[in-house]
Amino acid sequence: MRRPPEKPVPAQPPIKPIGWCGSALDDLRSFPEEARREAGFQIGELQEGKEPDDWKPMPTVGAGTIEIRIHTGTEHRVFVVSKFAERIYVLHAFEKKSQKTPQRDIDLAKRRYRQLIQER
Repeated sequence: MRRPPEKPVPAQPPIKPIGWCGSALDDLRSFPEEARREAGFQIGELQEGKEPDDWKPMPTVGAGTIEIRIHTGTEHRVFVVSKFAERIYVLHAFEKKSQKTPQRDIDLAKRRYRQLIQER
C-alpha cells in the first residue's frame, strides 16, 4: 500500500547569532530578572527576523542601530544593530534613570559601533 506523499515543511529563516560588544552581555546580565527576561525575549524576536515590541531607531549611534525599550517598573534600554546578515550585535545595555538618554550611554554605543565597523 502506498503512503501519500509528505507535505513539504516550510523552511524557517535561520536564527541569527548574537555578537556582544564590550561589556554589553555583563551589563544585560546585571538587569533585574524581569527586565533580563524581557530583553532576552526581544533580542530573540530580532534573531528570528521579527521586530521588538517597543523600539526606536538610533541613527545618532550608527546606521541601522535601534534602541529596544524595556518597561518593568524601571526602564532599561538595549542598543542593537541587526542590519548585518551574519549576526545581531548588542552594543550597549543599561538602566535608564531619566527621560532623556544620557549622552555618555550614546557616546559609548557610538564608540562600540565604530569599533564594530572597523573590525568587520
